[in-house]
Amino acid sequence: MKNIFLSNRFYYALALLIAVMMLSYAFPLLLAFAKTGCILFALVVAIDVVLLFNRSIVVLIKRDTPSVLSLGDDNTITLSVLNRSGMKLRAELIDELPEQFQIRDFSRAIDLLPNVPNVQTYLLRPVTRGEYVFGHTYVFIASAIGLVKRRISSGEKTVLPVYPSIVQMKKYELKTFARTATEYGVKKVRRVGHSYEFEHIKQYIQGDDYRSINWRATGRRAHLMVNQYEDEKSQQVYCIIDKSRVMHMPFNGLSLFDYAVNTSLVISNIVLGKQDKAGLITFAETPKAVIKAERSKGQLKKILETLYKEKEGAVEANYESMYMAVQKAVNGRGLLFLFTNFESTYALQRVLPHLRKLNNKHLLVVVFFENSEITTQTSSHVDTLEDIYTQATAEHYTLTKHQLAQELKQLGILCILAKPENLTVSTINKYLEVKSRGMM
Repeated sequence: MKNIFLSNRFYYALALLIAVMMLSYAFPLLLAFAKTGCILFALVVAIDVVLLFNRSIVVLIKRDTPSVLSLGDDNTITLSVLNRSGMKLRAELIDELPEQFQIRDFSRAIDLLPNVPNVQTYLLRPVTRGEYVFGHTYVFIASAIGLVKRRISSGEKTVLPVYPSIVQMKKYELKTFARTATEYGVKKVRRVGHSYEFEHIKQYIQGDDYRSINWRATGRRAHLMVNQYEDEKSQQVYCIIDKSRVMHMPFNGLSLFDYAVNTSLVISNIVLGKQDKAGLITFAETPKAVIKAERSKGQLKKILETLYKEKEGAVEANYESMYMAVQKAVNGRGLLFLFTNFESTYALQRVLPHLRKLNNKHLLVVVFFENSEITTQTSSHVDTLEDIYTQATAEHYTLTKHQLAQELKQLGILCILAKPENLTVSTINKYLEVKSRGMM
């Protein structure tokens, strides 16, 4: 009985019978029609129940999901329904989505033909890491009569972890290492200098560095020959992520910390692909997670699992403890990507001594964020005095961000000021530029 549900058509028919019964008080001739209608209605309902609950009605439900969900990306979920009975059924498909999405009205109206699979797909974009529990999948089937519905359940729940963006990691890996990649953010960076490892001598082509011309080989071959150098390998690259309260600010559903987490996974994968060593440090009031830079097969998985468990804090960042953690973990010179955020000149000045000490011993790249929502206000149309004040405040805020970036550059510290949605692209470009110029 718990799987029997009454449709809207049932209540419409019942309301019609009640209306006829009420009118029979004024028109006694209608009473006979009302009684006959009640008997016929009960008979039709009984027939409908028999049609839906006989043993020949078999409906199979299956939910296909990825093994893990990717943070901030559209993940495809597939629902397959197969009607193995001999008659056509009308159905309503309902999937119990994880509570993190706060979607309580997901349903699809479908027609189930005999022995013909019906496949429904939908997209989910998780914006927080952690475990997501999918409940049951229900199909409410109805016959052509449509007075009663029968509920059929998949009987299984699915628990999926939401990891940092594996989709972006694979996408940018393909684009970065593809020789024909021309999209913004994955372009080849022209070599200005060269590293120390000689590879071979090749014929000069337009665009090669003329400083690499091998004059002896040129004299022997009677045409220009140049020395070809390969990028140095086994260099240390660390992603250092600030977990303090300044990284709580959300953009498009993701916090700045989650943008930094996704970018760290992508850049670590590319670093390992370039035969360098990838490492990770997270910090807030104290160092939280420290993974020493290595080039082993399990290094990327170790970084992924660590990033999956990390959460933002509600405290101020302690840059002195972060500096000590870097000194302890990083042996020799390394490339450090520091993901943080500065909202004012005072915030930068307070941590600048520690940044300068890091930059003296390593190659430091400070990555902080441009507020895309405020930047949009600088070009908005102005109608009222309040709009003028709003636009002036937005322009001042934007100018402050660029002044902070300029101050870092004047001190010889590399920096990236990027919108959250462009963070991964900008970081990849900077890493490729550093590699191509032999700056490490």
